[in-house]
Amino acid sequence: MSVQYRPVTWARNKVIYDLVLGFGIAAFIILFLRYAPGWLESPRISGPQLRMRAFGTCAFLLLTIVLSIGPLARLDSRFLPLLYNRRHFGVAIFFVALAHALSVTGWYQAFGPIDRYVALLASNTAVTSWQAFPFEYLGIFALGILFTLAATSHDFWLNFLGAPLWKAIHMSVYAAYAAVIGHVALGVLQAEHSPWLIGLTGVSVLLVCGLHIAAGLRERATANAVSVDEEWVHAAYIVDLPNEGGVTVFLPTGEKAALFRYDGKVSALSNACAHQNGPLAEGRIIDGCVTCPWHGYQYRPEDGCSPAPFTEKVATYRLRRDGDRILIDANALPPGTPVPPIQLEQSA
Repeated sequence: MSVQYRPVTWARNKVIYDLVLGFGIAAFIILFLRYAPGWLESPRISGPQLRMRAFGTCAFLLLTIVLSIGPLARLDSRFLPLLYNRRHFGVAIFFVALAHALSVTGWYQAFGPIDRYVALLASNTAVTSWQAFPFEYLGIFALGILFTLAATSHDFWLNFLGAPLWKAIHMSVYAAYAAVIGHVALGVLQAEHSPWLIGLTGVSVLLVCGLHIAAGLRERATANAVSVDEEWVHAAYIVDLPNEGGVTVFLPTGEKAALFRYDGKVSALSNACAHQNGPLAEGRIIDGCVTCPWHGYQYRPEDGCSPAPFTEKVATYRLRRDGDRILIDANALPPGTPVPPIQLEQSA
C-alpha cells in the first residue's frame, strides 16, 4: 500500500512481465517440437517423447534463468525488473514441470497392468547405486519443491509463516535445481549422448554457479572496501548519492543499510522492506517516503515508519558527516526510531 491508499494490484509492469513469460514459453515449446528432432541423437523420436522432452527442457531452462536473475541483478541493475516479479517465474516453472511429469507418466506407465504411479515408484529401486539410482525419485523430489514454492508464493503465506521461515523455504529452490541436474544426468544423459543435451546441462551449471560466485565476490569486495572508524563506517561520498534515490551500504555486521538523499538531506534505513525483505535502496523517494521497488510499501526516511494508517516499521541508522562523505553507525536502531537527517548544502 502507498501513502495515497492505492492497493498493490496487477500493475502494468506485472501484466507485461507475465505476457512476455507466457509467450516465451509457448514459443520455445513450438520451436522445440518443430526443430529439436534434428538436434537429438534419435531423430525418429516419437511424438509423445518429443513433447515430454519439450516440457522438460523448457522447465530446465526456466529454472536456470530464475536462479540467474538474482546474481545478475546484483551485478547489473538493468536486470532488476526481472527480479521484482520473480515469483511469477517460479509458478510458471512448476506448471511446465508438471506438464513434463504428466506427459512422462502418461506415456511410459499408462499401458501396463500396474497402476502408473506404483510403476513409477517401483520400477527401479536401486537406491544404493549412485549410477543406477532411480532418477525418477529426483524428479519427484524437485517437483515437490517447485509445488511448495508455487503454493506458498502468495503474500498470505509470507505473513502467516513469517519472513525468515518463508525465505528459508524458498531457498530450497537450490535443492530442486541440484535434484534436476541429477535427474537429467542419471536419466536422459545415461541413455543418450547428444552433444546438445550434454552442452545444455554443462552450460546451465557453469552459468548458475559462475554468476553466484561472481556476485558474491563483488559483494564481498564492496563490503571489505568499507573503512571503519570505531563504530562509524564510511557509507558514501555525498557526490555519489543520487537525488531522490538510494544506495546500498554493506555493514561489518553483515547487514545492509539503504542511504537516501532527498530535499537536501540524507537518512539511512534498513535495506530490507518489512513486507517481503525487498531491497529498499533500489527504490525511490515518492510522496516524501522511501518506496520499495517490489510492491510499493512506503516508509518515512526520518523514522522508518509507514505513513498512517499503516503500521510497518524498519530499523534506522545514525549518520554523521565527515567532509565530503557520510559516515554511518554500523549498529541499527530499533525499528521506527526517529533519527535527525544530515543536512546538506544545496551545492553539495
